[in-house]
Amino acid sequence: MLKFPFADLVPPIRHVLCLGAHCDDIEIGCGGTVLKLAESASPPEFTWVVFASDATREAEARQSADRFLRGAKARIIFGELRDGFLPHDGALVKEAFEHLKGLSPPDLVLTHYGKDLHQDHRMVSELSWSTFRDHLILEYEIPKYDGDLGAPNLFVPLEDDLCQRKIDIVLSSFTSQASKRWFTAEVFRSLLRLRGMECNAASNYAEAFYCRKLVAG
Repeated sequence: MLKFPFADLVPPIRHVLCLGAHCDDIEIGCGGTVLKLAESASPPEFTWVVFASDATREAEARQSADRFLRGAKARIIFGELRDGFLPHDGALVKEAFEHLKGLSPPDLVLTHYGKDLHQDHRMVSELSWSTFRDHLILEYEIPKYDGDLGAPNLFVPLEDDLCQRKIDIVLSSFTSQASKRWFTAEVFRSLLRLRGMECNAASNYAEAFYCRKLVAG
C-alpha cells in the first residue's frame, strides 16, 4: 500500500481547515487525525468551523475543540444556523464559505463525505469543493442510522491510546447526545478497528477519508 506521510507532503501542512455541519462532526469524523497533527513535532495552525449550533451545543463543542487542539494555534468559529436546515439557508452558508475563503489559505481541508445521506453534511462537502478548488481536501465519514458508509481510499493509522483519547473526549464533552443509541464508545471504536483492518495498520486502528484528487510527485 502506498504511503504519503503528512510530514513529507509538499508544500508542508501549516494550516488545517476543519469543517463540520454540526457540533460533534469534526470530532467524530476526524478527531484522531486532528490529535495526531496537533501533537506532531511542528503542529499546524487550525481553523475549526461549525455551521449549525445553539448555546448548549456550542458550549460542549468549545470544550471539545480546546481539548483536541490543546497546544496548537487555533481559530474556532461557530455559526448559529439550524440543524437540518443548511440547504434551506443556502445563501447564509455560502456567505460563511466566502468569509472563510478570505482567511489565510489552508494546506489541508477536512470536510464531510460528499455522499453522506445527511443533507447538511452534503452541502458542507459541496461548498468545500467549490470554495477550495486548488487545495488538498479529505472527506471524513460519520457512522449513523442511514447506513451510508462507503469504501474510503485514504487511511490515517492511529495508536490505541490516541483512539481512546478521541473517544473519551467525544463522550465526555457531548453529554447532550448521550441518549442516542449510536453515540457509544463501542460504535466509535468499531469503525476505527474496521478501517485499521482495511489498511493493515500496525496499530490495528485508523480513521478513513475519501480523497478525490491528489497530485503525487
